[in-house]
Amino acid sequence: MKGTSSFLFEIIKIVLLALVIVIPIRYFVFQPFIVKGLSMTPAFHDGDYLIIDEISYRFKEPQRGEVIVFKYPQDPSQRFIKRIVGLPQEKVELQHGQIIITDKFGETIVLDESSYLISQDWLGEMEVNLGEGEYFILGDNRAHSFDSRKWGPLSKEYIVGRVLLRAWPPKAMAYIPTPSY
Repeated sequence: MKGTSSFLFEIIKIVLLALVIVIPIRYFVFQPFIVKGLSMTPAFHDGDYLIIDEISYRFKEPQRGEVIVFKYPQDPSQRFIKRIVGLPQEKVELQHGQIIITDKFGETIVLDESSYLISQDWLGEMEVNLGEGEYFILGDNRAHSFDSRKWGPLSKEYIVGRVLLRAWPPKAMAYIPTPSY
């Protein structure tokens, strides 16, 4: 009987230790996310299993080109995935299939998104001036994405984290780098 209770006690200690280690990592450092929908194709597909880095943005600001997971501002219980295009205090212009950024210093750039977009086509033109802590985000599949063009800038408070890697499917497993412009 003593051997059984000792074995049971050891099992309980292992389970508790695992919980003490796993739960903080799961809730404060890395989080899984499953892609639903086609708004990020071709970069991500419906059913892709991603690992989200929740800690980086505590030490650095989100960067243009990073793919993020965020709480949808009009229903924070929903999580979306999109790419950051415009940064705080920038002017974002969508014109003739191009994104033109004027930064807070007055420098203007035209984004080259050829590394992750199949088509530069999307509907409409617009101009948005971003405030402090606001981001302009777009899905890579512009014709089928519900993003900042529809509901406006995203406040930093809604950002959960950046996509760090694709863990599923195995043949597509990869670290997700930030594109350079």
